[in-house]
Amino acid sequence: MRETDEEIYAKDKASYLPVFARYGIVLDHGAGVCVYDTKGRRYLDFLGGIAVNVLGHAYPTLVRAIAEQAERMIHCSNLYYTQVQADVAARLTRISGLGKVFFGNSGAEANEGAIKLARKYAWRKNPEKIEIITAHHSFHGRTLATLTATGQPKYQEGFGPLPGGFTYVAYGDSDALKAQMSDKTCAVLLETIQGEGGVHVPPAGYWKRVRALCDQYDACLILDEIQSGMGRTGTFFAYEGVDIQPDIVTLAKGLAGGVPIGAFIASDKVAAAFGLGDHGSTFGGNPLACAAALAVLDELEKPDFLLHVQETGRYFKRQLEKLQQKYSHLILQVRGQGLLLGVQLSKPGREIVNACLTEGAIINCTAENVLRFVPPLIVNKGQIDELITILDRVLPAFA
Repeated sequence: MRETDEEIYAKDKASYLPVFARYGIVLDHGAGVCVYDTKGRRYLDFLGGIAVNVLGHAYPTLVRAIAEQAERMIHCSNLYYTQVQADVAARLTRISGLGKVFFGNSGAEANEGAIKLARKYAWRKNPEKIEIITAHHSFHGRTLATLTATGQPKYQEGFGPLPGGFTYVAYGDSDALKAQMSDKTCAVLLETIQGEGGVHVPPAGYWKRVRALCDQYDACLILDEIQSGMGRTGTFFAYEGVDIQPDIVTLAKGLAGGVPIGAFIASDKVAAAFGLGDHGSTFGGNPLACAAALAVLDELEKPDFLLHVQETGRYFKRQLEKLQQKYSHLILQVRGQGLLLGVQLSKPGREIVNACLTEGAIINCTAENVLRFVPPLIVNKGQIDELITILDRVLPAFA
């Protein structure tokens, strides 16, 4: 027998650790770019599981791949080979131009593994080469190491002592990075576009200077593409748009369209620092997750898929900029690339998120005053127009 929403809320409150600021609906199922609550109400989903549901909900080829793999084998162990894991690894090395892949279960695990690999690579040369530089307002995960890498003190408070060896600089400021780097710098870990920190895109020329500094100091450049990768910006990796190559890149979120998986991909030179037993994961890269990832990769590599992301991303940004002109006192800036877009407000945005939910649209506010839009990559212009209409109906109450 189906429980009422109120019964579900009460059960959750009694049993689940209260670490999420949840909204007052119970989601039941989804289809395409929409989700439905237990009362059958439809919502446009412009959050996409926080950039996870790149193919939307109940995408037929993804559902079929998961079901067929579940009938064969869900999990074995990384002590054995599986073809589907080898296929995903080969695909990611080809797409990235890097050498070796490791699979975990989340973005935090991917970044944790990347940090370990960079430290081991540097240790072989100089045991004192341990410093990892990250950016203020970054977000890299919630394990102790990735929490420390995250340049936001609010996430770190109460969890000390934190691991040592991390320092922070302003994002997008290559002069600040240059001033911090030394022969003890092991790695520079940066998001190609800051997502959780407010959808920040660095200025032109920044990435070339970052790459040059890492080369100068023999430091690994680790790019966190957990949110900006998987076609989100209109290229498979966001770094393709700035014409650089990292030493390590991390992925998760959209990699398997909602099935938990994370990955870091490293150049052959850096990957050689790991030997047998240096890293591992019980569930990482299991057949079910890899079958889902392969289905997602198949779709993203179809000839017109990324062109669709580029076109709809440009269209969406133009429509948001029209709202900025109309509500100039409320909307200070529209920024981002592809279908990773942010609207900076002159006031906190949570109540706008609540109002949109009431109107049938799921959006998100990050960094207190930035509306973040990361819809499924299959979103179309008609659905974008529907969201813009909802925003245009909601915003006058806050302008």
